[in-house]
Amino acid sequence: MTHFQDPPGILLDNVGFEFGGTALFSGLDFVIPGGQWTCLLGPSGCGKSTLLRLISGSLGSNFSGSIRFDRGFSRKNLTAWMSQKDLLLPWLTVQSNAMLGARLRGEATEERRQRAAALLEAAGLKGYLDAYPAALSGGMRQRVALVRTLMEDRPVILMDEPFSALDALTRLKLQDLALELLQGATVLLVTHDPYEALRLGHRIQVMAGRPARIRPPLTPPGSPPRRLDESEVAALHTRLFENLKSGEG
Repeated sequence: MTHFQDPPGILLDNVGFEFGGTALFSGLDFVIPGGQWTCLLGPSGCGKSTLLRLISGSLGSNFSGSIRFDRGFSRKNLTAWMSQKDLLLPWLTVQSNAMLGARLRGEATEERRQRAAALLEAAGLKGYLDAYPAALSGGMRQRVALVRTLMEDRPVILMDEPFSALDALTRLKLQDLALELLQGATVLLVTHDPYEALRLGHRIQVMAGRPARIRPPLTPPGSPPRRLDESEVAALHTRLFENLKSGEG
């Protein structure tokens, strides 16, 4: 299994980004704690996915302010990405898809193959290593995508609505699997679902306004995964929904 020991936090200081001459967000100041799940919500189009890309470095340095990792960590080889679409290659088997990064880097060793097999077994896919994506359900495909993300061995995981296209029961099962396999990692999860954030997040951040800004964090009680019918969680849902609703104005 993957073990994340003392992963870094992420520090955002007065971060702003413009697109087409319009400020998408500005003055973003917040901390993503190391070793925890932070859930990021906000109205569609406010820049949540763009912020993930800025943190990953895929958009270069075309932004204002600073994004850095604490304790002097460099961004190089630090982050892995999981998106809403599984992006599995149809001509590769489940195991080969899980090892895609290693294959592209010329690191497809027997040790890596064994590790992929162990993670796929932990994800409930032991009998599907030689299957092709067309033979899998949507939930199974996302399990492969999760294992592919884990195979990168990165301590910071950026997730862009990876569970949103799944049915309710499959979503809950995959959430639980992700919590188990990513225990100890620094996770930033973008989601449109307040219940998902309340169930999974150690901390919840809301982006709101135009240009968008970050509101003070919400900290749900207890440890994830939480029961959503608990009174404290239900009360926080009401507050969170009000924050999201006001951000759409």
